[in-house]
Amino acid sequence: MQPTTIAEAPSAVRAAPVRSSVVHQVLVIIAKDLRAELRTKEAVNAALAFALTILVLFSFAFDPVEEETKMYAGGLLWIVYAFAGTLVLNRSFARELPNDCLDALIAAPISGAVLFLGKALANYLLVMAVELVSLPIFGIFYYVHWYDHFWQMMLVLALGTWGITVIGTMFSALTINIRLREVMLPLLTYPMLVPALMASMQLTVDLVNGRVIGSDPAWIRVLVSFDIIYTAAALFLVEIVLVG
Repeated sequence: MQPTTIAEAPSAVRAAPVRSSVVHQVLVIIAKDLRAELRTKEAVNAALAFALTILVLFSFAFDPVEEETKMYAGGLLWIVYAFAGTLVLNRSFARELPNDCLDALIAAPISGAVLFLGKALANYLLVMAVELVSLPIFGIFYYVHWYDHFWQMMLVLALGTWGITVIGTMFSALTINIRLREVMLPLLTYPMLVPALMASMQLTVDLVNGRVIGSDPAWIRVLVSFDIIYTAAALFLVEIVLVG
């Protein structure tokens, strides 16, 4: 019997194996990163300890009983979130360096956009967890009723955190091979985050002072536009950053 050639094989056999969906690939990356972080909890514990320490120390530096507290509370909160988030984001690609795991991920049959999106969403969940734990502490020590407009505050928190995450994850990939990446990541990230942080700070100040988001929609538009533009840019450029 003559061996069956590739040309004679049925189309079902000749067809390439069906790859898993993009959503499944992203979920696999998210689960992998979350398991790796929750196994040691290094970044989450460091970020949470930093956030709580700074919030407590600043509560003694200022008089949180005064009415002026509501005017700077939003700025203080997002500065703490930006610095604490960097501690989580710095580990995003650094944890892949041992045993050449990063090279294996790049060689895997997934696109750079899928890899970036999976890591960004995993970082997003970790940073959000740190923020949600420290937010009640912020309310207690600064006498700020952040829960008066709970869902609007959660919207600002979600949009602002995604802005921090997408920029931080992108620059984490960019600085992965730099010896001083712990120093370079904040230096590169914070200037890019100025529009998102300004918008998040102003929206938070408005909410703690009883003004709803709709009263001044300009800042929420800035925040949404920032997230959309930089997410699209990161998904487009991440292949170049990772592969070169």
